Amino acid sequence: MAEDTGTVERRTGLGQGPGRLLVMLYGVFTVAAASRSVYQLIAQYHEAPLAYILSAVSAVVYAFITVSLVRGGEGARKAAFVCCAAELLGVLTVGTWTLADPSAFPDQTVWSDYGMGYLFIPVFLPVTGLLWLRRARRG
Repeated sequence: MAEDTGTVERRTGLGQGPGRLLVMLYGVFTVAAASRSVYQLIAQYHEAPLAYILSAVSAVVYAFITVSLVRGGEGARKAAFVCCAAELLGVLTVGTWTLADPSAFPDQTVWSDYGMGYLFIPVFLPVTGLLWLRRARRG
């Protein structure tokens, strides 16, 4: 049975092709950041609350981007684009802050030192995401 394309929003495959790698990486980072931050917030909160809260925030951002990429569609693409831009801003801000004032972060966050503890993937991931989402808009 054919669908009436006039009433159904056509979803673009944001998670197709190279987007699959982005979905996989964002999914892995969601699980990694969430599990790490949940443990640290429960067991070690008093040691470095700012670092652990920022790691939890990064997990939420990663999860939102993952869901948006899987969901597809223009609205999801725009939301993911905004979140990738916010993620990049967060990585650059926290990365610079951890280098300028290491005492402010007694423990690492996902975004510390521009993601050095994660092979700098946290700084490259939003850049790649932004490029992919920009390309998907034209496609």
